Amino acid sequence: MKALVIQPTFGLENLAVVDRPDPTPGPGQVLVRVRAISLNFRDLLLAKGLYNPKLQFPRILGSDAAGEVVATGSGVTRFNAGDRVANCFMPDWEDGPISDAAAKSTFGSDRDGVFAELVAVEERALVATPAHLTFEEAATLPCAAVTAWNALTTAGTSAGTTVLLQGTGGVSIFALQLAHALGARALITSSSDEKLARASALGATAGMNYRTNAGWDKWARQQTGGAGVDVVVEVGGAGTLERSVKAVKTGGHVALIGVLSGMGAFNPLPILMKAVRLQGVFVGSRAMFEQMNCIIAEKQIRPVIDRVFPFAEAPAAFKYLESGSHFGKVVMSV
Repeated sequence: MKALVIQPTFGLENLAVVDRPDPTPGPGQVLVRVRAISLNFRDLLLAKGLYNPKLQFPRILGSDAAGEVVATGSGVTRFNAGDRVANCFMPDWEDGPISDAAAKSTFGSDRDGVFAELVAVEERALVATPAHLTFEEAATLPCAAVTAWNALTTAGTSAGTTVLLQGTGGVSIFALQLAHALGARALITSSSDEKLARASALGATAGMNYRTNAGWDKWARQQTGGAGVDVVVEVGGAGTLERSVKAVKTGGHVALIGVLSGMGAFNPLPILMKAVRLQGVFVGSRAMFEQMNCIIAEKQIRPVIDRVFPFAEAPAAFKYLESGSHFGKVVMSV
């Protein structure tokens, strides 16, 4: 089989699609023929050595894949040959609160990932995909979509909630679609008026170009009559967190997800003075994935895919993701 591996050290120039032996499913495992995979900012950080500096080489990358079951090992009861499935980000987080053990079971970092033609994974690491989705669409769900779902539902998002979203990458666009499905009002920022128009077509109530108007926190408060938004889906990190806290209402919720704007210091006093709930979001459990899939199926939500690359052009896909020009998800067909 072919697999996307990084070796012998970090750097996009060290990505290569190589031959590996075909895996076989052991007891409790399922063999999946991967049909599509999707990239996350995490994959880019991993390849550059900015996510897990202790990564063992060679390592098969990737946390997001969808395909069909080829065979099952002894004891498997949830899946049969021909079933369409996607993998979970953390196979050891099935339900309930996250644990240290679950957090150390991630695909593509703590263990070999799913960027390969064939993968043998534990039965508990898979979910059935919504029937209306293509393999490419289903492959976008494990990390970005589940992260957005966790962020919104943990914050209690429902009809009447106002949510502020940052940018138009994978997590933010999924958060827009899911917030809309939950009946919430979504505000969104972007550096592109064209992307804001596309976000409006997906259900955004209002948008702000942060390149032409850096005061998006004031804008968000104006959109809520001065009160502030109920929830911020924070994907920027240190570079945007201060404005997110200014944009959220007193007693509001900031779901901290990404570090797209880099690391740095932050003054915690505004969080204290406004009684803001700051919640770190590290993807989500299999139970969350399955709950989200029910909504996706019910509302017939289709993930937004910016571009699909052939698997053989994986390095080019990484560079395209790095450019930041995408709207939604970057996918590879396998």
